[in-house]
Amino acid sequence: MEQLEGSPWLLAHRSVLKPNQPRKFSLLGQDYVLWQDCQGTVTALPNACPHMGAMLSEGWCVTQPDGTSTIACPFHALEFDHKGCTVLPGSNKQTKSLLEPLELVIQGDLIWTYGGYEPKIPIPNLMNTIASEYEFIGVTGDRSIPTDILSLLLNMHDYNHQNGTHRELFEIEEVQVKQFIDEGLHSHAYLAQPRKQPSWREIFKNPAQLALPRVLEAHLENYFPFMGVMHGDNQLLSLKECHFYLPETVGRSRVFVLMYMQAHSPIAHLLKRNLLKLIDVVVEQDARILSRIYPNTPQRIKLNNEVGMDWVRRNFEQFASMKSAVLPQL
Repeated sequence: MEQLEGSPWLLAHRSVLKPNQPRKFSLLGQDYVLWQDCQGTVTALPNACPHMGAMLSEGWCVTQPDGTSTIACPFHALEFDHKGCTVLPGSNKQTKSLLEPLELVIQGDLIWTYGGYEPKIPIPNLMNTIASEYEFIGVTGDRSIPTDILSLLLNMHDYNHQNGTHRELFEIEEVQVKQFIDEGLHSHAYLAQPRKQPSWREIFKNPAQLALPRVLEAHLENYFPFMGVMHGDNQLLSLKECHFYLPETVGRSRVFVLMYMQAHSPIAHLLKRNLLKLIDVVVEQDARILSRIYPNTPQRIKLNNEVGMDWVRRNFEQFASMKSAVLPQL
């Protein structure tokens, strides 16, 4: 897990955190409990109770008189505040911090963290721009996948797998990489993907097909190793499909997608739920194939259009040796 220390990771969008409902998140081999109080303050603590190791995420939140909340251990009901302090039974004194809080970077509805490590690269402003200019339509495709983070990243930047993994969904006939712009840890890929024209039966089954043209023109913007954004435009809508990747443990990774839209036609608003469903199916198909690979198999065949995978491999090999950056004040 040392390979990617110093990268920012998006833990969650605020919409998935219901007030005073704890959730478990894993990052870089550590488990955390994350919760939001009624005032909107988000806290992340190590998930193991320092008494006997119970999962705090299985406990409950207790609202305090000032509107903040503590997390209660499900074993003995010990309550821990946002600093990781508690009050032991029979004592009126607060303990020192027994659980070191995970430092979070909150940008609007986006909850980022560097996982407790010194930052190497800044959080890009792209998501703040998208959130200010586009309508947020939801979170989809949230999966914890039994695969290492390198295999996940290679899959997400493999422009050829549309013909295999997603063949029935998009019926893409060919993938053409028109341009790949390599800017170090940041890149742009411009793809043209001719597809079979869907039947009316297929459109009725999944109306989101109406938003898919005969040739899918995709602009993929990538930030190694944590984010990829698909910029899509047609006569109905402009879409920002924002994929986020997190290394949970050595052999398990998480992916989820935030969807944003600008409607160019009233029809676009009718497609929101179908778009979320469509991308959820895409991620499920990726998750299925990633759980059925041999990740250490030597690659003895190289296909066209593997420039995105080459970009991933190079950055993965070099990231650990990068120096920490001086980040601007947020």
